[in-house]
Amino acid sequence: MSNLHPVFQPSNTAVITGAASGIGLAAAKAFAALGLNVVLADLAGEKLDRASAEVAALSPRGTDAVLAVATDVSRLEEVEALAKVAEARFGAVHIAMNNAGIQPGSALFGPFENWQRVLDVNLGGVIHGSRVFGKALLSHGEPAIIINTGSKQGITTPPGDPAYNVAKAGVKALTEALEHELRNTQGSKVSAHLLIPGFVFTPLAANGRTEKPAGAWTAEQTVDFMMESLARGDFYILCPDNDVSRKLDEKRIEWAAHDIIDNRPPLSRWHKDHAPAFAAFLKSNGL
Repeated sequence: MSNLHPVFQPSNTAVITGAASGIGLAAAKAFAALGLNVVLADLAGEKLDRASAEVAALSPRGTDAVLAVATDVSRLEEVEALAKVAEARFGAVHIAMNNAGIQPGSALFGPFENWQRVLDVNLGGVIHGSRVFGKALLSHGEPAIIINTGSKQGITTPPGDPAYNVAKAGVKALTEALEHELRNTQGSKVSAHLLIPGFVFTPLAANGRTEKPAGAWTAEQTVDFMMESLARGDFYILCPDNDVSRKLDEKRIEWAAHDIIDNRPPLSRWHKDHAPAFAAFLKSNGL
């Protein structure tokens, strides 16, 4: 990959949460292959151990450049410990990717335990990571980035999994506030970026399937797109997939914003009285 954000230097260190599978693991492998030190954070177990070995196999320096740290990102003290362990092993951290997430499913009046765990991990974990690593990255004064994994479900908030939507909408708002804070901090060389994956075939989205659906991207494709977007300096890393183009995403987002502007019912794309207008809107835009 010839065009890279300048923070991807072999001497630099990346910390990735949710690194035992999916997008997190794909990012860890990509960063390791570039010669970076990589810290993989995830829940303890065979998955994390196996991921660490796979990442080390791709690193020019093998296990010397890779560290696995069992971490529950919903617990602030564990994220703080993660930052300390990473710094003790490799020195300053230059890339913090707050990526850990779960999707057990939720219903508005369903079990509150599902809501609590999703909010604790998908939103609380990103808050913890942004605050802990944000301070650490600012403190060393060198160029650095924070990547927070959001979701299109946090922007257009489709029906079906409200807890996940609420958490990912919070990640969007948090990361926007974070980037504003960083760019207005005197002497800051740190930027924040919101990764917005499309349909990606990962354990989180597999739902028991063993073969990638034709419409989905792989985690590796998503990370490649992320790296290209970071090189351009993009804040919103809005990923397409094999089913949904950038233009279609833009029009869905535009329609959702106009629910407020035009005083339509919420989620009007799925409202029986407004769905035909949405279909006509797409058709008028060649979609």
